[in-house]
Amino acid sequence: MTLDSTTYTTLSVLTEGQVATISIYPHEEVAARRKETGRSGNRHLELAGVLEALRADDGIRVVVLTGSGEHFAFPATPEQYESRTAVDVVGTWQSIGSLVRCHQVMAEMEKPVIAKVNGHAVGFGQSIVFASDLIIAREDAIFMDHHMGGILNFTEGGQPKAAGHSFSSVPGDGGAALIPLFMSPVKAKEYLMLAQPYTAAELARMGVINYAVPADELDRKVDDIVQRLLQRAAYPLAWTKRIVNRTVAEQLNRTLDAGIAYEMVGFLHREKQGGQDKLTLG
Repeated sequence: MTLDSTTYTTLSVLTEGQVATISIYPHEEVAARRKETGRSGNRHLELAGVLEALRADDGIRVVVLTGSGEHFAFPATPEQYESRTAVDVVGTWQSIGSLVRCHQVMAEMEKPVIAKVNGHAVGFGQSIVFASDLIIAREDAIFMDHHMGGILNFTEGGQPKAAGHSFSSVPGDGGAALIPLFMSPVKAKEYLMLAQPYTAAELARMGVINYAVPADELDRKVDDIVQRLLQRAAYPLAWTKRIVNRTVAEQLNRTLDAGIAYEMVGFLHREKQGGQDKLTLG
């Protein structure tokens, strides 16, 4: 099966032998491609479709998920969030359905997915990192679930950037479902409720991710893990993932829909309040 990257607006796919690499485009490149092609390019929809196609391709045994720019993946800017005055029902439906498909196929596909975290992973970016089977990151990459009010300030291409928002919303794109599988209850709640950022080096010391390495060693480390996986027999490797991931699939079935629903309720409430947060109960 051949995937044509020219048909995608938000990502590219490269297959080399039995390995497929999905690279997520940064927001600026997505905007440029939308203008050039006239396609809207929904990131959730495209990623779900690619993952499902790769699952069905028996010629692919390992999938690597990474970022195309200086960073892995992060949400919109604070200004873009504040400019959203109404919920786009059709777009939201498309995004929600595709988001669920992303998590379902990553948990269920019979081949390992490696998150090659080449830079900051925030929001949905960090959710799909934690949906992966092995996580290898550059040591200074920052992980953060921004939903409960977190803004990450960083530099890209020599220019200051910001991602996230200052208002509170439920971590509905997978963070609330997956993080409790990786951290103790108290650390998971601190991470989610306070939008607590961690570097990859810190998460590696906590045993939350597999490896945190210097930037110039990331390619070599990922390539080594890929080759070691390919040395394993295909069917036992596939079945091993299915067995281990029963817990992940069950957790997603129990909690992902609830997280999405609560986040949407919050956005509708915020829309009703004219973009203002109601900070008290009752």
